[in-house]
Amino acid sequence: MSRARVLLLNPVLGPLDYRVPYGMAVEPGSIVIAPLGPRQLTGVVWEPERMPSDAEVGDNRLRNLIAVHEAPPLATPLRRLIEWTADYYLAPSGAVLRMALPSSSALESGRTVLEYRATGIVPDRLTTQRAQALERIGDRQGLVRELALIAGVSDAVIRGLCKAGAIEPIEVALDTPFPDPDPDHAPPELTLEQAEAAARFTLAVGAGAFQPFVLDGVTGSGKTEVYFEAVAAAIRDGRQTLVLLPEIALTEPFLRRFDARFGVLPVAWHSGLRQSQRRRAWRAIASGEAKVVVGARSALFLPYRDLGLIVVDEAHESSFKQEEGVQYHARDTAVMRAHFENIPVILASATPAIETRHQVELGRYEDVKLPARFGGAQLPEIAPIDLLQDPPPRGHWLAPTLVAAIEETLARGEQSLLFLNRRGYAPLTLCRHCGHRFQCPNCTAWLVEHRLIHRLQCHHCGLIAKPPELCPECKAEDSLVACGPGVERIADEVAALFPDAPRAIVTSDTIWSPAKAAEFVARMEANEISIVIGTQLVTKGYHFPNLTLVGVVDADLGLSGGDLRAAERTFQQIAQVAGRAGRGEKPGRVFVQTHDVNAPVIQALVSGDTESFYAAETEARREAGAPPFGRMAAIVVSSENAQAAIETARLIGKTAPQVEDMFVFGPAPAPLAMLRGRHRHRLLVHARRSLDVQDVIRDWLGALDWPASVRVSVDVDPYSFL
Repeated sequence: MSRARVLLLNPVLGPLDYRVPYGMAVEPGSIVIAPLGPRQLTGVVWEPERMPSDAEVGDNRLRNLIAVHEAPPLATPLRRLIEWTADYYLAPSGAVLRMALPSSSALESGRTVLEYRATGIVPDRLTTQRAQALERIGDRQGLVRELALIAGVSDAVIRGLCKAGAIEPIEVALDTPFPDPDPDHAPPELTLEQAEAAARFTLAVGAGAFQPFVLDGVTGSGKTEVYFEAVAAAIRDGRQTLVLLPEIALTEPFLRRFDARFGVLPVAWHSGLRQSQRRRAWRAIASGEAKVVVGARSALFLPYRDLGLIVVDEAHESSFKQEEGVQYHARDTAVMRAHFENIPVILASATPAIETRHQVELGRYEDVKLPARFGGAQLPEIAPIDLLQDPPPRGHWLAPTLVAAIEETLARGEQSLLFLNRRGYAPLTLCRHCGHRFQCPNCTAWLVEHRLIHRLQCHHCGLIAKPPELCPECKAEDSLVACGPGVERIADEVAALFPDAPRAIVTSDTIWSPAKAAEFVARMEANEISIVIGTQLVTKGYHFPNLTLVGVVDADLGLSGGDLRAAERTFQQIAQVAGRAGRGEKPGRVFVQTHDVNAPVIQALVSGDTESFYAAETEARREAGAPPFGRMAAIVVSSENAQAAIETARLIGKTAPQVEDMFVFGPAPAPLAMLRGRHRHRLLVHARRSLDVQDVIRDWLGALDWPASVRVSVDVDPYSFL
């Protein structure tokens, strides 16, 4: 091969051609270093017929490739997945490729690296920034840049602490082998239903063919133990397994269960890893040494050498949808990767999404059910609390019935969980004098009060402000009032009602790493916590046998807004959190506070009539032509210049193609009309299922020009309508 087409890790550029120097050997998938102007960029050699270039030139004008990395080439199935993802989600191929090569250091040789950690020595000159750095770093370690980001200080502060002896360098081995899991370490005793399901999965792994499964089991039915048997079969065959989890906080409970079953920990992949850990994991995955990988959605694009099985746990979770950059859905993309790899994929969930259920009805996915809890445990009884008939006292949020249930649970020495999917103390702070509301200057959103850290925070852009002493509008003192409850406010109410009951707040603010999750699990298992107050982070994955009461503080919260999946998500969320109760020998109870006990979602939860609820939701989607019976794509136009954003949105709207059974709505200001300082407008494309919406949008937008300051993004199969 004297000429090579190379896809560079640059989302702006398309593929470019290079000359292969004499003596250099490359093939499709080879990871190379290529010149681009004065720079040197990493890229991957691609088949020219599969990656057309708009910049083809003659051989005499080609520049030489500089080098080939020692890393294994990207395999054909992964290259096909990258092509499909870029085409389906209308994303630049280079941006998708970057997800397969996220760690540049993994491509470099070298066995050790210097990382840094605190020594416990306090320097004589302890500035505010130095004190902040030492407090936030704690027992963590990492590169200078990583510690600086953790501490919120400059690299110079970290280096100064090194010179002062407060931080020391340590040499870390980069290529230490991972131990192999033992498929026969501690096989579980399965029920007849579990054994039948496990046998079906094991057979599929051995067959080595594409087969999507839906593992539909009620909460506590032992879904993890069942698909672990498929993992064991893949290990025996010497093949790799990928298990996708929706939340980093779920990694720790999973790791514990995996260790108990297979004798070692799996290889983890998530945003909490240090650079050296990511490098080690990536190289082990690419070489085939890492037999089982558990990770967040980004683990889906890693270059597995011999993938034999994919498992998507909690497959209904909307957090599998990437909302920025390449806006892919990991559940659907996992099915496509399994298709290209010609292997089975298991979608495990107690509440499968309507889109997944539809695939089962069409016969494309095989349904495997686990209708009963493991070990004779019973599903908890769910009872509604009508807040119109049984309201909390003024200024409180827990109804008397729920408070009484918590008292009974505490008296028995059992644990309770209060669920409210709203972080912070209060979603809105205003002045009772003049009505001034605290809004983020960068987003169309209120600043949320966080009393634990004494801050007002925007949950969209991350802006943090100190709560003022006076109203910034009218300068009145003691006039600021919190409106509505967040988990911190519920925790304060619990503290006032049950001052002797140890409690814990569980949100992404308090459980931000697997280590924090491990600490929480240990305290729960030791019965050091009596009452948990948490967001959706506690609705899945955790198994606490002594937790017997769940209270849903506001069941109506997720039903507002124009989200077509609002009812389904609310049902899934409450069903999942209800499943935390009574998972052991003790029976569980669930109380759901609502202002509308007759709402279909509440009725379905109370009656346990899941099938009727899903049938009604599915029929409503069918009549509306909504997914999975129709196609949707959102076009979001944003710019720091408000006029440029609206003019571009209007240009896109007025040039919309006239296509049969395709409708374009908008443009209109997005519900979140400003985000991170950018003005936003949305158009929504709605079409019949059989229409190739991607081709229509590609041709439509490709013919238009707009200012460089304007960003136009397309979200195929949108989950967020903000």
